[in-house]
Amino acid sequence: MAIKMKQEISAPGYAGKFTFERSADPKPKPDPNTLKFGQTFSDHMFIMEYSEGRGWHGGRIVPYGPIALDPAAAVLHYGQEMFEGMKAYRAQDGRVLLFRPGKNAERVANSCDRICIPRLDDGLFVAAVKAIVDVERGWIPEKEGTSLYIRPFIFADEPFLGVHAARHYLFVIICSPVGPYYDTPGGGLSPTNIYVEREYVRAAPGGTGFAKVGGNYAGSLKAQATAAERGCEQVLWLDAVERKYVEEIGTSNAFFVVGGEAVTAPLAGTILPGVTRDSVITLLKKWDIPVSERRLTIDDVFAAGRDGSLQEIFASGTAAVISPVGKLVSADGTLTVGGGSVGPLAQRLYDALYGIQTGRLTDELGWTVTV
Repeated sequence: MAIKMKQEISAPGYAGKFTFERSADPKPKPDPNTLKFGQTFSDHMFIMEYSEGRGWHGGRIVPYGPIALDPAAAVLHYGQEMFEGMKAYRAQDGRVLLFRPGKNAERVANSCDRICIPRLDDGLFVAAVKAIVDVERGWIPEKEGTSLYIRPFIFADEPFLGVHAARHYLFVIICSPVGPYYDTPGGGLSPTNIYVEREYVRAAPGGTGFAKVGGNYAGSLKAQATAAERGCEQVLWLDAVERKYVEEIGTSNAFFVVGGEAVTAPLAGTILPGVTRDSVITLLKKWDIPVSERRLTIDDVFAAGRDGSLQEIFASGTAAVISPVGKLVSADGTLTVGGGSVGPLAQRLYDALYGIQTGRLTDELGWTVTV
């Protein structure tokens, strides 16, 4: 058994430093051919504390393991927590690449503000992500379609019963080597079936839809179960007020290609500002493909499906990158999209984004960051 080693490591871009305690019992690396999404975790995790009056302090990388919580910890009673999702990729030349981590840092700040968690210090988020990925670079699989999923999260661990913002928090990052989000035969893109949810809603104006907080996802589980009963992988959410405007697909942003124009819901408080969403819009504009951020009704989607002007539907997000939709299943009937096949625009976007993320394509937009 290896001897534990503790050392100080630098954190470029951040004013402080972190400590590193090496695991005394490293785990065997999983078979990259059998990786499931989010079920295997690496040897170490990053952890840091916030105390009122002292700020963020004690940044450290330690062996992966349980976190002790008081039964009265605020997160268990009032759900004061947020999280992020991003990936590290191994390029063919051996480099380890992050994709637009600064955008994740922006979203962390906005999510924290919404639920009264103190903002991280300037440069801290990206520095912490780079530090844990550097330590765990041996956990990044090299097989096509695999990556190291990075899950940063912040939660209130102060013990108290009473509804107010906590005075103590933990910032943690864990890493998981993953295969494709959807377990499709042969890998690659495969169309999904999506259930149109008309009863439950994901987010309402003035709520937390734009923030990446756990409550948004807990509230989606009932509709997700209904979708699974109907043979669908995900839910298409409609707006909370009129129940007619399309918003997100599951945990991802949705795009509808109608008459050559890609349409996605505007960022009006109920939509998560996805990093991949922003990247898709940027690429479409670069390719001179019309793209609009505007409201679109589900009735208009089905009408476009009937008259032949609906060409593609796809979702964008960190986990799957691009996920084409083959069918929309609704109480009013089933709509087959694009003949039930992967659309050419979805495929082009996936190839471009994955190519940039893995270093196979030239990053003309400066999106990747080398660890």
